[in-house]
Amino acid sequence: MATKKLSIICFSGDFDKLVAAFTLASGSAACNYEVNIFFTFWGLNAVKHKEGRTIVGKGFLARFFNFLQGGLRNVPMSRLNFLGASPKLMTGMMRKRNVATLKELIEASEALGVNFYACEMSMHILGIELKDFRPSVKEVLGVSRFLEYSEGGEKLFI
Repeated sequence: MATKKLSIICFSGDFDKLVAAFTLASGSAACNYEVNIFFTFWGLNAVKHKEGRTIVGKGFLARFFNFLQGGLRNVPMSRLNFLGASPKLMTGMMRKRNVATLKELIEASEALGVNFYACEMSMHILGIELKDFRPSVKEVLGVSRFLEYSEGGEKLFI
């Protein structure tokens, strides 16, 4: 029997889209899928080691830009962000209704063996390094390597 495989290109750094990406990743991994997530541009915020605003990057502009983006604690909603309050309100509603929060979904994905990869080009542009990410980020890849890893499975762009 062939291995079931799901590969997600996580471009968005929006709270609700990250929840969708990690819900699909953890749910698929729980159903014995091989799951790969390729984090690129704003999606990289989901796997930064430091979750708040930090100064990381090479050079002034990269550090300033990464500070403005923040990390997981600073991801906005794609709509109705209400000056940054919506992700906190949504997290509270998720807890109240016993739904896994974004942070819990990321941790579940890690525990279930989801493969996390960072985009080499995005890292180069943003001036960030592998050490700036969670230990679960296995490798820095280019597009061609990601396509090799995702061959034979479903691919989603979020």
